[in-house]
Amino acid sequence: MTDRIKRLGHYWNQPSNAAYLFLLPSLLILSLFIIVPLVGTFVLGFTNINIFFTNTEFVNFDNYIRLFSDKRAINALWHSVYFTLLETPAQVIVGLLFAVLLSRNTKFNKICRSMFYIPVICSLTSIAIIFSMLLDPNIGAIPYLFTKIGMAAPQFFRDPVLAMPTVATMTVWKNFGVTMTILLTAIHGISPSLYESAEIDGATKRQQFFNITIPQIVPSLGFCLLTNLIGSMQVFDQVYVATGGGPQYKTETAVQYIYSRGFSAPYELGYASAISTVLFVIIAILAVSMNLFISKKEREMR
Repeated sequence: MTDRIKRLGHYWNQPSNAAYLFLLPSLLILSLFIIVPLVGTFVLGFTNINIFFTNTEFVNFDNYIRLFSDKRAINALWHSVYFTLLETPAQVIVGLLFAVLLSRNTKFNKICRSMFYIPVICSLTSIAIIFSMLLDPNIGAIPYLFTKIGMAAPQFFRDPVLAMPTVATMTVWKNFGVTMTILLTAIHGISPSLYESAEIDGATKRQQFFNITIPQIVPSLGFCLLTNLIGSMQVFDQVYVATGGGPQYKTETAVQYIYSRGFSAPYELGYASAISTVLFVIIAILAVSMNLFISKKEREMR
C-alpha cells in the first residue's frame, strides 16, 4: 500500500501530469454547464416535450423537418446571420480605428480609453432601454434634433428597414471597447524598431499601418472576428428589449425565436431544442471556417 502511494505521489509530482489536477475543476465546470446541456439539447430535439416534462414523445426527425418548413424559423435564422454581417465587421473596424488613434500613451488617450470602455461594463438591457427612449419618435432626443433641422424624424426601431441596422449600431457602441482594448494591447506589442526602419525608408503612416500594424496584429484581429461572430449569432438581449422582434418580425433572431417556442405557450421545448441544435451547427461551421481562414492568413503573414 505504501509503495502504491509513493508511485502515485511520484506520478502526480511530474509537471506534465500535475497539470491535469489544475485543469480538473475547469473541466468539471465545462462538462456540467456546457457539455451536459449540449447533449441534453441534442436529445430533446428528437422529442415532443414541454418545459414541464409531461407527455414526452419520441418523434424522430419530425422537429427538424418542421423547422425547414417553418418560414418564421428560417426568417429568424437569416436575421441572426444578417445581424452578424452588420455587427461583426463594424465592431472590429471601429475597435481597430480607435485602437490606432489612441495607441500613444498620453494622458488624454488614457482618459478616452477609459471612457470608451464604460459601456462595456454597463448592462445591455439598460443600454437597450436608454436607446429605445433616445430614438423614440415621440419623446426621443435624436428624432427631435432631426425635426429641428427640418428633416423627418426616422422611425429607428419601428422601421422594418432601419430596425436591424439600428440594433447593430447600438451593439457596436456598447461592445467596441473590448475589441479596442485587445487590439490596443496587440499594437503596443509591436517592436518600435519596425516603425523606425519604415520611417528611414520613407514609408508614410498609411503604408506603415497596412504593411506593419495590420500584419503584426493578425492573430488578435482573428480572435476579435471569431469571438464577435459567435456572440453575434447568439444575439438576444438587445433585440428582445429594444424591438421585441418587431416590426413585422424583421428583427426576430434565432435565439429569440427559440425562447418564444420553448418558454412561451405552447411551450414546445422539443422543437426549441431542435432549432438550438441547428443554430449550434451553423455557428460551429462558421467558427471553424473563420478559424481556418485566420490560420491561413497568419501563415501567409509570417
